[in-house]
Amino acid sequence: MSDDTAAEELQRRAAQGIELYVPTTLNDDGSFGFSYAGSLCSVRATTLAEGLDVLTLTAVLAWDRNTSATLHRRVAERNAACQFGSVSAIGEGRTLDVVLRYTFPATGLGDDALTTMLVLALTEVERSRVGLIP
Repeated sequence: MSDDTAAEELQRRAAQGIELYVPTTLNDDGSFGFSYAGSLCSVRATTLAEGLDVLTLTAVLAWDRNTSATLHRRVAERNAACQFGSVSAIGEGRTLDVVLRYTFPATGLGDDALTTMLVLALTEVERSRVGLIP
């Protein structure tokens, strides 16, 4: 299986697993997106090397939040508690977006294991978002 084919197949399987819980849409960049627990999410499969395919989940937990010491503290707390991925504040100036990113190797995972990994990451999305929005 070529690198492109392996990543496309992995992404198709990941979308099928997520669609057990929420509807997805295909994005212009080839990733698929969905909304989960109030967060906008995107998943993309990439082949890093032959036999090493990874999935990246990106979730916008909060956007256009006013920059403050409290927000930075909450982001740091959520990042420290995060078991699946990392939470960071992105932006410059007076507003920030808070994003969770989780990348994991997925080559060789069966459908059930793949879906389980994605559900664990989505649980982290839901948990990390608490207290970041008014």
